[in-house]
Amino acid sequence: MTSQKVKALEAARAKIAQLEEAVEKERAKELASLPAKFGFSSATEFIAAVKAAAGGRSGSKTKSGKRRQRAVIDDKVKATVKKLTEEGKTGAEIAEAAGISVPSVQNIKKELGLVRSKGKKK
Repeated sequence: MTSQKVKALEAARAKIAQLEEAVEKERAKELASLPAKFGFSSATEFIAAVKAAAGGRSGSKTKSGKRRQRAVIDDKVKATVKKLTEEGKTGAEIAEAAGISVPSVQNIKKELGLVRSKGKKK
């Protein structure tokens, strides 16, 4: 009984391997046809056009080409944002001083209740 299950499992694995190979061949054929489908004579031209359409950017990288590190928003950063907000600094000035983005500054200010919501008047 166990040997029948093992044989069935091996047959299923062989079928999966065949399906994966067929899918890979079909995918390669589809990818190879993309440049011509969109009117490009080569894959290199197609890739250049895609990069140009994306503004030359690929992912979240800095001007130097390195990936940006996510800012760690801890209590110290929140305290800095609060202090600089109370001093009347702009969002951009706070972001630069705290080493975070302007949207992060806005999120922290909202969290700390330092900005009022749109539509609500005091």
